[in-house]
Amino acid sequence: QVQLVESGGGLVQPGGSLRLSCAASGSIKTINVMGWYRQAPGKQRELVAGISGGGSTNYADSVKGRFTVSRDNAKNTLYLQMYSLNPEDTAVYYCKLGAIVAQNPGPGYRYLEVWGQGTLVTVSS
Repeated sequence: QVQLVESGGGLVQPGGSLRLSCAASGSIKTINVMGWYRQAPGKQRELVAGISGGGSTNYADSVKGRFTVSRDNAKNTLYLQMYSLNPEDTAVYYCKLGAIVAQNPGPGYRYLEVWGQGTLVTVSS
């Protein structure tokens, strides 16, 4: 089975920094896209930052210049470095994987999208 394990969330003061991590494990053949999403109370889940298999990145306008997404391919781990955090960044942050994975049970592979469990980021003084 393919799983995503997220970590790094917590309480931080306005202007502070955090780094989130997302480790993917399982029978992954090829990673297509990995991304970070967030969902604040009463709001829809939104894309924060994504990175393609070729290394291209995309950011929400609200986080451009403050957040940086990166990936360690050898460890199948995604990161989100967050600077200059403000209260509007408070949300549950979710990791998402789009990848070619092994079928279980059965032979061959299939494309699968997997979500992590989420990690809470709270920005407050």
